[in-house]
Amino acid sequence: MRVEDNAVFRVKAVAELLDVSRSTVYRAIESGELDVLKIGTGKGAIRIPGYCVNTWISTCSERGYTDFVAGGQSPEAADDEPAEVA
Repeated sequence: MRVEDNAVFRVKAVAELLDVSRSTVYRAIESGELDVLKIGTGKGAIRIPGYCVNTWISTCSERGYTDFVAGGQSPEAADDEPAEVA
């Protein structure tokens, strides 16, 4: 998945695009994993350039490979979907 590098997104749009919560996106910003623009002074407005979204997606992909393929972790255990009842 890639988004247009020149596009600019709100946090909510990135969360919806990736089917994650806004809290997940905010945590990535706070940890430095996802770069953002702060527009204005004071509280300002946060916007996320497309190239930053693409970089974050690549980082998440690499981490997924490392954890689930090379590291032997269970992707089912990490999935945030509720377990199906048989």
